[in-house]
Formats: sequence, structure tokens, C-alpha cells
Amino acid sequence: MSVTSRYREAWEGFWSEATQEQGAVFWDAEPALTAGVHLALFEPYLVDPGLPLVDLGCGNGTQTRFLADRFRHVVGADLSGAALDHARHADPAGQARYRQLDAVEKAETQALHAELGDANVYLRGVLHQCEPDDRQPFVDGLATLVGERGRALLVELSEAARPVLLGLAQSAEGPPPKLAPIFRHGIAPGDVPDDAVPEYLHAAGLTVLADGELPLVTTEYAPDGTRVELPSKWLVAGRTA
Repeated sequence: MSVTSRYREAWEGFWSEATQEQGAVFWDAEPALTAGVHLALFEPYLVDPGLPLVDLGCGNGTQTRFLADRFRHVVGADLSGAALDHARHADPAGQARYRQLDAVEKAETQALHAELGDANVYLRGVLHQCEPDDRQPFVDGLATLVGERGRALLVELSEAARPVLLGLAQSAEGPPPKLAPIFRHGIAPGDVPDDAVPEYLHAAGLTVLADGELPLVTTEYAPDGTRVELPSKWLVAGRTA
């Protein structure tokens, strides 16, 4: 079962309109505040740091390029061809490889695993954007990429993030400029219960090895000038003997 055409079209429309400017996208914060922070949580649990690293849902590749400075073989994978066009444009040296991937489609994740072997996977703020019926198949695809020796780091908005986002969207001045396109393209954040994520992982045959909470930094600012940060949870998962 692949993702719905509406979902795919929403992302193509969003990324087709997005500019190349660093920080123009709501969640496209500087890697030192995002992937860099997450990597410090992830690295102690890697069985083999030499495995390929897949940035799943890589978008325009900001975090992918950061990861490619630190890992030998990095693949940025995304559903949207327009997003990958941005990623390749911003990476003329080809630090990373980029691959269009519908991770809900079993045959596609199996093909990528056959090509790469087991992989470590970085996933930031992707699952909550999936259609509800696609979430378990998506995590099943994640487990396929991880295989026996890989590890996955998921960073997902917690339930507490939804009222923050809705408050921003429903403010008297209207949603902030970087948040408005997300809602306009019908990519309003989903509401994934906090306890659902470990359940998805367990159903996919993965064990949660560590978890915690931390703010997910965005590129938007509140009227008082403070950076908008969204409550999030992180989990490291993999197969255990």
C-alpha cells in the first residue's frame, strides 16, 4: 500500500513553492540545533557507525549534508521529487546521495535495503505528518531499512506540540509566515499519541533502546522575539538478539 496521491501532491506543492534560502522552511533549523543535538543522543547506541546512514524524510537536505560530514555513506530519502531537487541543488559537490522513496511501499524499502544493506536511520518530524493509515506501514519500512544491525533515531512532536501549533495558526494576526504554507497545502500536523510511537516500533519488530524529551527547534520566532520550539520526544530503536 503506497501513500495517498493527495499526500504526495501536498508535499510536491509545498516543496515546489519553497525557496532555496536557508531557514525559509518552518522546521529547517540550523543543523547544530537539530541533527547535531540528535546525533549526540544517537551515536552511543550505534552498533556499527560505518553502516550507511539514511536521512528518511530528508526534505531539502539541510540535515543530510551535516550528516554527510560525519558519516562515510549518507543517503537522503524523501517522498517528494521537488524536495530532492532542492537537496541536490544545495549539494553540488554530492556529499550525499539522494533517493525518491515511498517508505510505505514495501517493495521500495526492500529495494533500498538490498542496495545498501543494513542502515542506521535518522527520522525527524516525519511520522506525525503521515496519514494515520500509513503510519504502521511507514514504520515497517523503517524496520526494513534498519535490518538486523542498524539503529533508528526518531524525533517526533509530542502531544503537547499540537496546542502550540494551533495557537500559532489561530492567532489574531494569522499563522506566522513560515507556518502558513504548511496549512495551505493541507499538511497540518497530525496528532500521534505519545504512546503510539513505541507501539508502532514494537509491531515492526524493533525494540526501544532509549528515549527522552527535548524541544524541536524551528526557524520561526514568536512576537516577543523568542525562537519557536515544539515539545518532542526521541527514541532509539533496533533489533535485539
